Amino acid sequence: MSTLLHKKNVPNHIKIAIISVSTTRNLSQDESGAWIKKQAKKEGHEVVIHQTVTDDIAAIRELTRHVTEKICPDVIIMSGGTGISPKDVTIEAVKPLFAKELTAFGPLFSQLSFEEIDSAAILSRATAGIIEKTLLFCMPGSIKACKLACNALIFPELGHLMKHIKE
Repeated sequence: MSTLLHKKNVPNHIKIAIISVSTTRNLSQDESGAWIKKQAKKEGHEVVIHQTVTDDIAAIRELTRHVTEKICPDVIIMSGGTGISPKDVTIEAVKPLFAKELTAFGPLFSQLSFEEIDSAAILSRATAGIIEKTLLFCMPGSIKACKLACNALIFPELGHLMKHIKE
């Protein structure tokens, strides 16, 4: 089956949660989250929550569970906390919650990042997975990284991914 045929009849309206992980930024200072929210709406999706959370495993995990179980978005887009410093714990917080991991997301994001920022791309631990029936994407918190991940990988495939998850 061709890719075009395979992507036919995919959901166009997707419920998106945005979570920004930061110890230093609050919602009013969340440039990346604000951009994701604006872009999601531009793409025709509904943003059901936009929230910040501190760089703490328990806080990130608790908010992720709450959003997944109580708000029930189709997708969570999480930015921040994916680096290698001791405070970067987003991956450690969410990866144990994955029923399945989208193992291609991290390497593809790294390749695209490498093309833009050269060897500094090695610092990112971007990842994605599925928690129950919710897709979760974790990416660096910089506005450039968010734009790259959303424009090149996430938004072009959201409907296709949701079609498979809802089967």
